[in-house]
Amino acid sequence: MTASLAWSYTKKVGFYLLVAVIIVVSVFPFYYAILTSFKSGTDLFRITYWPTSFSWANYTAVMTQGSFPRNLLNSVFVATVTVLLALFLAITASFALSRVRFRGRSLLLMTILAVSMFPQIAVLAGLFEVIRALGIYNTPWALIFSYTIFTLPFTVWVLTTFMRDLPIEIEEAAIVDGATPWVIITRVFMPLMWPALVTTGLLAFIGAWNEFLFALTFTSSNQTRTVPVAIALLSGGTQYEIPWGNIMAASVIVTVPLVVLVLIFQRKIVSGLTAGGVKG
Repeated sequence: MTASLAWSYTKKVGFYLLVAVIIVVSVFPFYYAILTSFKSGTDLFRITYWPTSFSWANYTAVMTQGSFPRNLLNSVFVATVTVLLALFLAITASFALSRVRFRGRSLLLMTILAVSMFPQIAVLAGLFEVIRALGIYNTPWALIFSYTIFTLPFTVWVLTTFMRDLPIEIEEAAIVDGATPWVIITRVFMPLMWPALVTTGLLAFIGAWNEFLFALTFTSSNQTRTVPVAIALLSGGTQYEIPWGNIMAASVIVTVPLVVLVLIFQRKIVSGLTAGGVKG
């Protein structure tokens, strides 16, 4: 009995140690970025793990010099519109794929999912030609168009899985009452799908917010660039001329909203990701 208790205690201690290591590895880079963002001058090149000085000069420089505030607004606009467009298309597609019976439904769903398996660089040239032909190069709509294409497979897959688990009796009752498919989607299914909608919407927002390759390729001016490209372009000549403090401050400004959103919606995110995982 004693050996069993000792083994149980050892496993518990080992588990918490593993959790502590994972937390430290995950959080430390962000913590060090915050620490560095408050440094200035030669303090930037001194390795310290505890705050020794606080200066808002880096944040002031980032928000008052250059076009970073405009880039921040561009990212908010692009990510928000991408989420709204992707969710609108995904929820209608998921209704058809989960509730409407037609030949090749499973094949179509697998094809949609297969689109997400292509790396961005593989379709970059073709997508560039499409964007140029549409006349939206160097506009936010070029990013919204490309981000929506790569966001849809995941959103359609998650929402289809979630919608399949909704009771068929609810839909049948709505049909008996004379509800149209659009009414069923918006007034019957959507109130029940908030966990999946929050999950897919937030992950789509994070993907669009952090995307770099398309943002670098499809925009060419400071007025249309998003924050990942703007941060990458905050560089000088040698490593001592690169404004590391400004870069860290900009990175913190960009990351904090995402952290806040995840903390607010973490329960719905877990519910949405586990939708369809357990069959009753």
